[in-house]
Amino acid sequence: MKFAIALFAAPHQPASRRALHFAQAALAGGHEIVRLFFYQDGVHSAASNVVSPQDELDLPREWREFVTANGLDAVVCIAAALRRGVLNGEEAQRYARPAANLEAPWDLSGLGQLHEAAQQADRLVCFGGS
Repeated sequence: MKFAIALFAAPHQPASRRALHFAQAALAGGHEIVRLFFYQDGVHSAASNVVSPQDELDLPREWREFVTANGLDAVVCIAAALRRGVLNGEEAQRYARPAANLEAPWDLSGLGQLHEAAQQADRLVCFGGS
């Protein structure tokens, strides 16, 4: 089965961990993930400057390692990211901000990427949000 996964929750919320576990289980079960889409507060899971407490799982690091190890298509919604200060080098320069905090393996793109993923997948599974 082909899955598109959308994460709306911040990394400190349980939905983020559930999304990661679901994605890991999907691949372990022989399924395909056509795209991971990080939207709303989920964009914080892609930020490279999030520091998790020492006694908690570092979800942004776990997501980054999972995406990289599996060569997944991981998209961060550009509008949600800009609104929350999650910027790659190009956007930091465009908006004259002092630093970027979004690096590979993440791609900034629009909401159309979520729509396209939903069309390519057998199932769109969403985690978090209100």
